[in-house]
Amino acid sequence: MGAELIGEQIVCSSTVCPAILIAAPASGQGKTTVACALARLHARQGRKVRVFKCGPDFLDPYWHALASAAPVHQLDLWMTGELDCRARLAAAAQDADLIIVEGVMGLFDGEPSAAELAQRFGLPVLAVIDASAMAGTFGALAFGLQHYRPGLRWAGVLANRVASERHADMLQSSVREPAQWLGAVMRNPAMSLPERHLGLTVASEVNDALQRLDVAADALAATPLGQMSLADLKRWNVSFEVGNDAGAEPSGVKPLAGRTVAIARDAAFCFIYAANLDCLQDLGAELVYFSPLADSALPECDAVWLPGGYPELHAARLAANTSLRDSLAAHVAQHKPVWAECGGMMVLFDELVAVDGQRHAQWGLLPGTVTMQKRLAALGPQQLAMHGHVLRGHTFHYSTCTTPLAARCRTARPDCEPLPDAGEAVYQVGSIRGSYFHAWFASSPAATAALFASTSTSTGAVE
Repeated sequence: MGAELIGEQIVCSSTVCPAILIAAPASGQGKTTVACALARLHARQGRKVRVFKCGPDFLDPYWHALASAAPVHQLDLWMTGELDCRARLAAAAQDADLIIVEGVMGLFDGEPSAAELAQRFGLPVLAVIDASAMAGTFGALAFGLQHYRPGLRWAGVLANRVASERHADMLQSSVREPAQWLGAVMRNPAMSLPERHLGLTVASEVNDALQRLDVAADALAATPLGQMSLADLKRWNVSFEVGNDAGAEPSGVKPLAGRTVAIARDAAFCFIYAANLDCLQDLGAELVYFSPLADSALPECDAVWLPGGYPELHAARLAANTSLRDSLAAHVAQHKPVWAECGGMMVLFDELVAVDGQRHAQWGLLPGTVTMQKRLAALGPQQLAMHGHVLRGHTFHYSTCTTPLAARCRTARPDCEPLPDAGEAVYQVGSIRGSYFHAWFASSPAATAALFASTSTSTGAVE
């Protein structure tokens, strides 16, 4: 297999591999189920499958990784960048039998959209349509998706949540080009993927997760899509190329060499891009992990990363872990850096108020109260300027915080200047930096290094 780490130079000629982008007219159509079913179906047959997720998503990749038994990375023309996308796809193509990319929202939604990604890399598009409440309109919708954007390579259409064989026949007859029909998947609760307020439930928390994927794979196996052989898949061959400088770090400097970064990782803190871990290691850091739910103290470390997750689902248990709270406070007292993202920041405040009004004391390292909301409080791409560099990422949260702290700075939307009353606040108290902003570390290794650098070599300032 070719080089996987994007921080290193990758030199290769074009590599051809079957690839497909699984899209839909909207969210909730069953893209993830179909993507996982297709990956699981081929992985069970001993084939090497690599799955990617379009856009900034932490949750779907847990299911993709379970289905494919391989690492899953994000592709986003803005957040991760075209060179990063190209390098990851090219590296995967050198070893994979099939590459699957799951789109985000509807095919043409967002900026950049899944359609733009597909067109940029020549990925054929498979449209998954929830057909549970339609018949003849299915064909019109499929036709519109195929022809709305000129030059989009098309793989076909799959009907999802179909009621019966007769229903499937009606749907198939509505498709103008018979060769575009890739089958119907019947409605079956046994293959549904459970959800909660931030999206899918993490696969590791679902006892029968693999069984659900096997049911979905079995259902897909009965369709023309599921019956395609490796030879059939070659109709979706894509030539992936990457230049000598794609994703390269020309200096080769490892500013975190000799430093240990402790990362919270458990059911409460699980929003971690695999590429972020790769980036920290590329910068020279040694990574160790701890569980704020179960561990009584931090491991020996020079810096701490508290990623996002679901502290609101574990607020009482986190509040009770006063020994870990004290260990973290001692870490801060030694002026060692802490970067806290979204859920990782929430637990640092004095108090968390649940949707039902129940109040939970938290760790009290930042003054203020976090309050859960019934509706989404913020969503979208964001960027953070620091130390003359720019970190790209996104925001996605259901809580708000009330604090006497003034924002040290704020994030901004793409191609916009930070505004005093817009973007996500970045709070700083001593060596703690916290924000609702989720960073894609590889977008600026230099800024990432500054987040975890020693306070003796960093001013500690965000700007």
